[in-house]
Amino acid sequence: MLVSGALSLTPSAAGGVWYGGRGVFGGGSISGAKSNVLDYVTIATTGNATDFGDTSITREGNAACSNGTRGVWGGGYNGGYSNVIDYITIATPGNATDFGDLTVSGYVRAACSDGTKGVWGGGESSGGNTNVIEYITISTVGNASDFGNLTIARSSLGSCSDGTKGLWGGGGLSGSLANTIDYITITTTGNALDFGNLTVARRGICGCSDTTRGLWAGSYISGYSNTIDYVTMASTSNAADFGDLTTNRAWFSACSDGTKGVFAGGYDGGSRVNTIEYVTVQTTGNATDFGDLTQSRMQLASASGD
Repeated sequence: MLVSGALSLTPSAAGGVWYGGRGVFGGGSISGAKSNVLDYVTIATTGNATDFGDTSITREGNAACSNGTRGVWGGGYNGGYSNVIDYITIATPGNATDFGDLTVSGYVRAACSDGTKGVWGGGESSGGNTNVIEYITISTVGNASDFGNLTIARSSLGSCSDGTKGLWGGGGLSGSLANTIDYITITTTGNALDFGNLTVARRGICGCSDTTRGLWAGSYISGYSNTIDYVTMASTSNAADFGDLTTNRAWFSACSDGTKGVFAGGYDGGSRVNTIEYVTVQTTGNATDFGDLTQSRMQLASASGD
């Protein structure tokens, strides 16, 4: 996520990196079961995904981020809410290894990074929707620590980062939908602040970014949506229309290499999909087909690195 996602290695505004040229997609829900599949693409080159390995547990609704070298997946659901964090070295295909635990067991959260800290926010837990933000130092295995709170408790939201700020947009409230965009300064623990609003309230959304522009795509409103919004992350403001996905869908994942943003998987109202599509983050317009995941699944999470 530069989020749920992340991004050829380029210095971030914070002096680190949080993305890369390989996008890795992990976990999710397949027909009748949860998935532990990790697959990957080279973001600069369109084509189908290739098997990477497996996450340490099968789960849906996990969230991922990266420091440009290590990708981490946290939380999820498989018969119960999970607090498991596991990690991979993005340059080396293989199975994930245990990292530690989140402070809150939950799923349909969203994560982002500044290249040092990985931060998870929102989601659904046994007590309902949560506003909890927590963090890890990605280079050091161990349990997460409390960071602060989002402005409102919500789940199925999307996140992105410019390497300094982390932003969360959209989500589901109790009985309604949110258009709220919150932000934090990732280096400094504390509560989130209001950034602005998405063009429409929605959940099941995912986000990605480059060093200046953050995008949110898809979602469920009263039906499935193909909307892509964007903001310039340096300045608080409302989102503007970017273009459309090739298909209406929700509960999918996104990552970026700093040029392209890629969107993978999801649910279109009738079935889980294996679709991967992309946009050029700095150029508004509609998405283009990229290729396919190794399996059709929804509520997966992605990160990128080298």
